[in-house]
Amino acid sequence: MTPVLEIKNLTKAYGNFIAVDNLSLSVEQGNVFGILGPNGSGKTTTLGMVLDVLNSTSGSYSWFGESQASNHRKKIGAILEHPIFYPELSGYKNLEITALIKEVPIDRIEAVLKRVELFERKDSAFTTYSLGMKQRLSLAAALLSDPEVLVLDEPTNGLDPEGIRQMRELILSIAAEGKTIIISSHILDEIQKMCTHFGILKNGKLLMQGAIGDILTSKNQFSIDAENKEQLSKILENHPDFHSSEIKEEKVKVTFNKTVNGGSLNKFLFDNGIIASQLVEVTSSLEDEFLEIVKNK
Repeated sequence: MTPVLEIKNLTKAYGNFIAVDNLSLSVEQGNVFGILGPNGSGKTTTLGMVLDVLNSTSGSYSWFGESQASNHRKKIGAILEHPIFYPELSGYKNLEITALIKEVPIDRIEAVLKRVELFERKDSAFTTYSLGMKQRLSLAAALLSDPEVLVLDEPTNGLDPEGIRQMRELILSIAAEGKTIIISSHILDEIQKMCTHFGILKNGKLLMQGAIGDILTSKNQFSIDAENKEQLSKILENHPDFHSSEIKEEKVKVTFNKTVNGGSLNKFLFDNGIIASQLVEVTSSLEDEFLEIVKNK
């Protein structure tokens, strides 16, 4: 299947500063793809280039298997950085202007306002909206043309916990309809809750790309407590699937190369003279994996 978005060796330089460095990645149809990275990693610059807002220095990208010069704009809805609307006009009037610009029938407006739960406030001035409502109006504008792909740059940035939850639920409900969604964010917990796939950027370079599920199940880890932790660490090194261990928070955290059953691990320790007072399988988070990847590369 042809990727929805394919980026090949994309680079953006500002003089001697390389904002995006030889980036290649692909997004498949139906993915909720998270572009992760600390501030300044090149996330927004990358989205700006593939949306034709910024010119690249070199490299290429394609949407739906077509060249970047092809007419793909109506298939893509995007929110880049802060929402910009006429402050004194109502939400409905602002969307009327957007519909005219996008050449979309205005009878789509009521449907998208209901979709983002703003219909009851459609006649209120934009300036009276909370930040969460402003973000949802931006999402409504992006949905006006019923696009196949949504591109969202930091959609939960600055929102309070309730606003973050509302935006997350909206994005997940839109994804459930089969749309492809590309999200840039540095809020790792939200990416873990929303995304199916990810790419990690650091200093404009791609460090890793894959499925969220794969990175969270790629390691089999246990936290073990026993009387002699130094002896415990040495015994664990003899396990056939041992990868690494460290003493953390007064317990030994061990990582295995393959899936190890807790019962068999306990028996292995007992057979080697170690009685574990605590043996708990550790579930890694995207934040744990992200920090380790960024630190080591």
